Amino acid sequence: ALVGSLVFLWGAHADRDLVVAQTRKPIMMTRIYTAPDGLSHAEEVEMKNTGGVTEMMKATGVQFSSRPPGPAASNDWHVGPRRQYVITLSGRAEIEVANGQKVAIGPGHINLIEDTTGKGHITRNLGPDNRVVVTIPLAP
Repeated sequence: ALVGSLVFLWGAHADRDLVVAQTRKPIMMTRIYTAPDGLSHAEEVEMKNTGGVTEMMKATGVQFSSRPPGPAASNDWHVGPRRQYVITLSGRAEIEVANGQKVAIGPGHINLIEDTTGKGHITRNLGPDNRVVVTIPLAP
């Protein structure tokens, strides 16, 4: 009876794992990049992963920052200093690209900044709270 119960519980656990795997949402990011026209554009991209885990990426460091909200905290047009992930931990912002498209940014949002040339983008930190981000520069 004990063995039968264990086999039943293991089977239920395996079925639950299958349901979780079938309903797992993809990891999405917003890629900000410079197109051949020299202007920045944004696209939603599904991160490639296996079983909910991406491949390991080479990074050169990690930096945390707190950015105040409001018009004074908005950047003018600028390019990224390097290819990097910028992940918002708390607070809100929007990124505007050259065609006027605005991308809403909130907690958990992953940006891949690749517009290191051209016109760039505008980042606006929206209130009332500071926007806390982790920046992860990618190795060449």
